[in-house]
Amino acid sequence: MSTDARVRAQYQALPYPARDPRDEAKRLIVGSPSHLAEIDHYLFAGGRVLNRPIRVLVAGGGTGDATVMLAQQLADAGRAAGIVHLEPSSPARTIAADRLARRGLTSVQLIEGEIEALPSLGLGTFDYIDCCGVLHHLADPAAGLHALVSVLAPGGGLGIMVYGRLGRSGLYDLQAALATLVPDGTPAERIAAARRVVQALPPHHPFRLNRQLGDHLTSDAGLFDLLLHPRDRAYDVAELLALLDGAGLTATGFVEPLRYDPEAWAPHPDLRRRMTNLDQRQRWAVAEQLSAAMPRHVVYAGRAGEVAAARIGPDSVPRWRDGVPPPELIRALDSGRLSVDDGVVALSQPMPRGAGAVAQRIDGMRTVAAIQADLSVRNADSVTTETLERLIAANLVLLTQAANACTPPRDRVL
Repeated sequence: MSTDARVRAQYQALPYPARDPRDEAKRLIVGSPSHLAEIDHYLFAGGRVLNRPIRVLVAGGGTGDATVMLAQQLADAGRAAGIVHLEPSSPARTIAADRLARRGLTSVQLIEGEIEALPSLGLGTFDYIDCCGVLHHLADPAAGLHALVSVLAPGGGLGIMVYGRLGRSGLYDLQAALATLVPDGTPAERIAAARRVVQALPPHHPFRLNRQLGDHLTSDAGLFDLLLHPRDRAYDVAELLALLDGAGLTATGFVEPLRYDPEAWAPHPDLRRRMTNLDQRQRWAVAEQLSAAMPRHVVYAGRAGEVAAARIGPDSVPRWRDGVPPPELIRALDSGRLSVDDGVVALSQPMPRGAGAVAQRIDGMRTVAAIQADLSVRNADSVTTETLERLIAANLVLLTQAANACTPPRDRVL
């Protein structure tokens, strides 16, 4: 059986990610890329999609996480949209369709197909394309990305996730061992054997020490995708940027920005001075090299000169990414420190005096100028700007260009 056939067979037998449509009654799974507030902020300078319909392609949409999230957020915001969910696995499409139906979301068209075939499918062009966790499984990722760009509308952008090489230490040696030890058998037989191998690994094995990797603990589909996938490659930042370059794309931002700031990983003043002459691409790459803690890269990108991340200005409207923040976050800001914790690696950054007062005024409707005018602290303008810069770096706050109600808070699964 060819590798392409084995990949197709995997997702027919084990739709990924494993989802129960009945859970839609309990929560909306949100994450990156393709959170609506991130799309506005990182691709359309805070406002392109606010006042006109948007066409969206979810390329390799699997069981529907990105499709359901974005369809629900667009519906909540009252935005006209048409979404195409492209997925070759019929069981995965069935699960996605069930999830959408349970939410009453009717803006999505589910289509059978592969990314490489996009130029011949006659689907038209799209303002936004999601490609999460797919390119790194293709025989030719560059060709796959070119196919995506061929259906990208002028001024459109993409949200991409690929595996991060430095954050997946220990995995590829284990994959190679499993390919030798359990090359054949039914999915159930191979999964059972792989579990026994993992359980028998010595405590010092890099895979055991890498707490960033946990998909094998979530489901059979997660284990197979992580440990037994027939085609899996990963990228460091420089390799990912080269892939984008080859498709005529430029990155507008990585998520979370703080984790791609080398100063967050090397806070000594002397080291910071050594970083002052680095360009943005070098800073992103050095941050990954210093941290070795990025098992995946989420990047937003578009054609050079056509898209841009939002910048803080008087008319910008900051909004919380996931609804009203918990009181403990405001208290942390008042204490002068902000911690960003992904469950494995925590980063902390100082906050200016008065940051809590700024945060309390972020409601998705007030402009930066209005917040500054309402503050009674000294240097209100600089305090507001510095606070927003650090909240944006933590991916807690994003910018829009018009007053827009915040999306209601939802359970968040990354």
